[in-house]
Amino acid sequence: MKKRVLSGIRATGRLHLGNYLGAVKGMLELQNSEEYETYYMVADVHTITTPYSVEDLRKNRREVILDYLAVGLDPEKSVIFQQSEIPEHLELSFYLSSVVTVAKMQHLPTFKDKVKQYPQNATMALLNYPILMSADILIYKGELVPVGIDQEPHLEVAREIARRFNQDYGTDLAEPQRFKTQGEYVPSLTGEGKMSKSIEGSYINLTDNLEEITAKVAKIPTDSGKGESIEGGVKSLFELVGLFQGKEEKDEYETLYKNGGVRYGDIKASLSEAIFNELRPIQEKRAEFEGDPDLVDRIISEGNEEARRVAKRTMEEVRKKMGLL
Repeated sequence: MKKRVLSGIRATGRLHLGNYLGAVKGMLELQNSEEYETYYMVADVHTITTPYSVEDLRKNRREVILDYLAVGLDPEKSVIFQQSEIPEHLELSFYLSSVVTVAKMQHLPTFKDKVKQYPQNATMALLNYPILMSADILIYKGELVPVGIDQEPHLEVAREIARRFNQDYGTDLAEPQRFKTQGEYVPSLTGEGKMSKSIEGSYINLTDNLEEITAKVAKIPTDSGKGESIEGGVKSLFELVGLFQGKEEKDEYETLYKNGGVRYGDIKASLSEAIFNELRPIQEKRAEFEGDPDLVDRIISEGNEEARRVAKRTMEEVRKKMGLL
């Protein structure tokens, strides 16, 4: 039997390079393999775990779907759906929470980071985020999850929950593993941390044109162009060069930096061109789907229906094992 794959991206805005390299490229690789059944969702319920705009959420749910289709996710090969349309995710999340302690959730580094970022919004929804993520995966009995390395703590929670739930109730939930991609950690344009939609000025959208990309890359903080230690914005710049122009180009710049020195204007200009050249066909394909809203509606509807069919079957098994049927 084919192995199952589940992944999703929050509906907090259009996809950026971090999403593309850290998750979507892995999603595409697994989709195009004969070994896997792939389920890819817009994680719109996860969006409400941090402050959000209702109108933006309504708009962004569709924007993420359009980006999925633009990068090559194929409804003939993958189930593409909206998380909120499958209420079984939330039901399973509650059942799974019965085998997880509050202390375990409070000690997760990702929870602590979000509380620091949103100190006035340390809600139960935020605390339960990893449990809902576990339900998203386990309800499809997913074995692989193409996500960035920052999600590994959440996947460890999912594995622990699956083991405990299987032990207590005799279910057969899979213990999911992370599928690694080349760009599993894409650096922020600010020179600190990873590229993130929640940090203004840190990311490049897949829909940005050459002028926008050039302006954003130009703002990556740099130094005099020469030194012994490569850090901050310079490190981010060289890592992006490696991702879009190749390791040889990156190594050459690093050698020059430590010896004769580099000219950042030239590096940033060629990097901007390389990024845009990769994004241009994605943007052209996106425009085609934007021009056919009925087709997009049908893809979403059919994806929701198929995801719901599988989720209902798992929930029936779970309810029986738990004594609820």
